[in-house]
Amino acid sequence: MIHALREVFDRRDLLYMLAWRDIQVKYKQSIMGMLWAIFMPLVIVCAGLMVRYALAVVSGTPFSILDLTSVAVKAVPWAFFVSALRFGTNSMVANVNLVTKIYLPRLIFPLAAVLSQLFDFLVATAVVTLLLIVAGAGLSVHLLWLPLLIAPLVLLASALAIISSAGSLFFRDVKYIVEAFLTFAIFFTPVFYDSSLFGTWGPLLLINPVSPLLEGISATVIMHQSPSLPWLGYSGVVSVLLLILSLAVFKKLEPFFAESI
Repeated sequence: MIHALREVFDRRDLLYMLAWRDIQVKYKQSIMGMLWAIFMPLVIVCAGLMVRYALAVVSGTPFSILDLTSVAVKAVPWAFFVSALRFGTNSMVANVNLVTKIYLPRLIFPLAAVLSQLFDFLVATAVVTLLLIVAGAGLSVHLLWLPLLIAPLVLLASALAIISSAGSLFFRDVKYIVEAFLTFAIFFTPVFYDSSLFGTWGPLLLINPVSPLLEGISATVIMHQSPSLPWLGYSGVVSVLLLILSLAVFKKLEPFFAESI
């Protein structure tokens, strides 16, 4: 595993080049340009607002600006996770000519896909930051937790992208399985709502390792509180273990990549 990561680090210039190429290809000849970076988070926010408004009507509680900002700060990292996994899964198949004809660390392809989605994440984060300023969300020392909340999310997205990209070379069905997984995953992830809404059943939602990270981001940015350290530790450990597992599986399958195409 260390050798694989060292290979990628030694070819980091190629990693950046492939990530930048993916960004350029994505926006080439598009009418909306960089606005596509905020389109998906915007769709999630709109869907989330409808859900929050319906919950407010049913429960008889007023709908507040806090509901809007809470959904927005969760929608952006969730959109990154979904896009990173989707593009990462297709990265090996999309670069099949490079995979078979040129020697380079194949691990670069899913990692470049995740890196290119980080660009969209930064663009969307800038827009959400403006929204928070307008909403008067304010600043606090708890914002220093954000890097520790984003890093496991990137590791988790990278781990799943690595293993699904390798699987898609052997079975094209993997792409459709991932799409189906992503379609339903949002219902089991507290993006539109808070896990506390389910009372004693709320911790079950936090077993999904993405959930504590989104809840932590909302707590630090909106509520100006520290995230739950046990659940943050849980997500961090799961992310690291999944990354180790994905790298081991990827290296195990790599000798068979060329003959599987």
